[in-house]
Amino acid sequence: MASIPFSVDNKPVTVDADPDMPLLYALRDDLKMKNPQFGCGLAQCGACTVHIDGQPARSCVTPVSAVQGRKVTTIYGLGTPDKPHPLQKAYVAEQVPQCGYCINGWLMTAAALLKEKPNATDAEIRDGLGGLKCRCGTQVSILRAIKRAQAEIAKSA
Repeated sequence: MASIPFSVDNKPVTVDADPDMPLLYALRDDLKMKNPQFGCGLAQCGACTVHIDGQPARSCVTPVSAVQGRKVTTIYGLGTPDKPHPLQKAYVAEQVPQCGYCINGWLMTAAALLKEKPNATDAEIRDGLGGLKCRCGTQVSILRAIKRAQAEIAKSA
C-alpha cells in the first residue's frame, strides 16, 4: 500500500492503494465516482477514458501510481450543469444518449481531440475516435454532436 496524492477535477485527493491498482478502481471504489465506467478492462472500449494532464487515457489499464502528482479530469470536470462543455450541450441537442454507458469515453476522447485539432476534418474525427465502442449504434449522432460542438467552439474562439 502507498499513499498516492493527485488531483481529480481540480480537487486534491489522496488514495491509499496498491500502486499497481488501476486508476479506474481508485476513482470508482476509493473516491466513489460513478464515472468513468468499467467496460472491458483491457483498454479496448473507451468507457473508462479520463484525461491525465489533458491527454486522454484509459483508466482501466493506468496504474494509480502513474497519476501521482498529476491532474486527472473526469467527465465531471469537463463541464458543469450550469456551464456544460460544448460537447455536452451538443450531445443533448443531438439526442445522442441511448443507454449512456459509453458516453464518458466518447466525450472525453472528443474533447481532447477538439482541443488538439479544433479544425479537425471528418476523417480526422473518425480516426481520433477509433477504438471506442457504442453498442447502441449512436455513432452517426455522436459525429453530428461533435461537428455541432466544433462549430460552437470555433464561434467562441
